[in-house]
Amino acid sequence: LTIKKEVINLNFIVEVLNSFWCQSLIKIMLGCILAGIIGLERSSWNKPAGFRTHSLVGMSAVLIMLCGEYMSKEYNIDPSRIPAQLLSGIGFIGAGTILRDGFNVKGLTTAAGLLAVTCIGLSIGAGFYLGGILTTLIAYLILSYSYKISDRLDHFNLLELEIEISKNTNEVLGQIENIFSEYNVDIKHIKRPKKDEIELNSETVHIVGQYAKKGFKKNELFSSISALPYVTEIVED
Repeated sequence: LTIKKEVINLNFIVEVLNSFWCQSLIKIMLGCILAGIIGLERSSWNKPAGFRTHSLVGMSAVLIMLCGEYMSKEYNIDPSRIPAQLLSGIGFIGAGTILRDGFNVKGLTTAAGLLAVTCIGLSIGAGFYLGGILTTLIAYLILSYSYKISDRLDHFNLLELEIEISKNTNEVLGQIENIFSEYNVDIKHIKRPKKDEIELNSETVHIVGQYAKKGFKKNELFSSISALPYVTEIVED
């Protein structure tokens, strides 16, 4: 009798785990987590769409896929119709992250990331877990490290600076960005310390920039930044 009860309990647990509602919960959570990983990478580079945007898009994509599956079971509707409309509509969100700055266009990578997390969400919603997880890992590696490869191929150098600012950090950062622009340095990453890591009278900001090797005047750039009010120290990594 004890063995029979254990078998019945095990079968009940398996049935619950395989039920549509339990699978839906797992898929939504997994889609949110995987898309959020891509969003964390984007937010670490101060891009317009970060963890919240990516996780919401990924989770919504899973829900759309589940909705298509549910409607196909209940009403015998083609389950691919709703996800297809989502892929068409995601362009509006992606377009909102693309900005034009003079001759430069920014935000294309973030828009492509939103499309990627949409597809990841649809994969998880369809139960294709391996594809969704593998795509997340590859997308994260591309977004995190591809600039190091392109830097070598395109004859560009990276400039990494630790700049200590004593006051008015936001204002000074704006001035530093303008100086970088004057010297044709493309800012790739700005990292500021967390609130509990900020010292009492100063804040150290980490900036990564990319510049063309030919004709770059590094010493003049350093002098211009040092001349700014409240900039107390510059260290090149």
